[in-house]
Amino acid sequence: MPAAPELIAGIDEVGRGPLAGPVVTAAVILDARRPIAGLADSKTLTPARREALAEVICSRALAYAYGRAEVEEIDRINILQATLLAMQRALEALPLRPDRVMVDGNRSPVTHLPVMAIPRGDSLIPVISAASILAKVARDREMQAYDRLYPGYGLAQHKGYPTRMHLEALQRLGLLPIHRRSFAPVRRLLP
Repeated sequence: MPAAPELIAGIDEVGRGPLAGPVVTAAVILDARRPIAGLADSKTLTPARREALAEVICSRALAYAYGRAEVEEIDRINILQATLLAMQRALEALPLRPDRVMVDGNRSPVTHLPVMAIPRGDSLIPVISAASILAKVARDREMQAYDRLYPGYGLAQHKGYPTRMHLEALQRLGLLPIHRRSFAPVRRLLP
């Protein structure tokens, strides 16, 4: 009887650089018997392609889960620590326990599992690419919902990143509850 395949969880984050919204992570365990064509770094894919791949990932993966750190946590413990916390939350939320973990980047969340941090892992390792796609789709959907809640800021377009459009809206309309007060462009506008 062949040995069961090793369960590898891939983890990635989206939203370290924006001025608004949470940092969102995903952890994914792919099924080696059901490969998914077209996995890549989410930033290199069109929104439509990301959405289509996210559906395939969710239907074929052995397990997936999300983690997040809210704006208040980002402001309190800093974006790096908040990202690692969100990764830890995604990993702990997985309904299956992986044998080991691969994380995009050069830092790893706290875990008792064997873990490897891989710079540019989202473009090199399919299971990390899958996590990148799920995290990006989830966060983009959230920013689109915020755009409807807070019109005029362009959140659906720039996803909270510090674009000229976003900075001008901040000057004109002021801060929202979802803005990260610890980030310099936002901090400068505090009373």
